[in-house]
Amino acid sequence: MLTGGSYLLAMTTYLGAGTLALLLLAWWLRRWPLLASWLCCSGAALLLLPAYPEPGMETLAPALVVAAFQFGTDGAEAAMHALRPLGVALLAAQVPWLAIGAWLRRRRGAAVSA
Repeated sequence: MLTGGSYLLAMTTYLGAGTLALLLLAWWLRRWPLLASWLCCSGAALLLLPAYPEPGMETLAPALVVAAFQFGTDGAEAAMHALRPLGVALLAAQVPWLAIGAWLRRRRGAAVSA
């Protein structure tokens, strides 16, 4: 049986693991900062976004997991309630990536000209 404490522990563990995975990815790709920033921003949108498993439920689950299970069991139409926010979050994640990319290009250009 799912209790409030176990639910909170499970979501905290999932979010912590996702954050740790993104930090390790950024560290692993530190030689390619533009690629690392794009993958981390996109990964954060895909890994850390919650969604309701089904309409009317009170608990949240990772949206990527919800979309995968709904798509696998009931088809694409059933997964749309999780896929739409994932798409919006993925598009919204490109804004900080573009800002980080512009900052890195400006910084690299200033280092070359100095």
